[in-house]
Amino acid sequence: QVQLVESGGGLVQPGGSLRLSCAATEPIFSLAGVGWFRQPPGKEREWVAGIASNGMTAYADSVRGRFAISRDNTKNTAYLQMNSLKREDTAVYYCRSTAMGGNYWGQGTQVTVSS
Repeated sequence: QVQLVESGGGLVQPGGSLRLSCAATEPIFSLAGVGWFRQPPGKEREWVAGIASNGMTAYADSVRGRFAISRDNTKNTAYLQMNSLKREDTAVYYCRSTAMGGNYWGQGTQVTVSS
């Protein structure tokens, strides 16, 4: 059973940066894409960014130009670099992979943007 573990969340001031990591227990990120999602307080989970197996990336309009998704297949880890953070970026952030026909989610990491 593949497991995904997110880390890197925390409290940051508006305008600050964080880098989230998503570590997989198996080398799946070279097989399929990985996505980052977030769930703000009291709201539905939403897609934030994705990177395909061929390296192509896509972003939600709300984060384009501020966030960058990447992965390191040698470390079985995906990243979400978040810059110019805003209060509305506050959420629990999750990574997801559908490699090998599965639907794998991490447990989430809290990001709070506040002064």
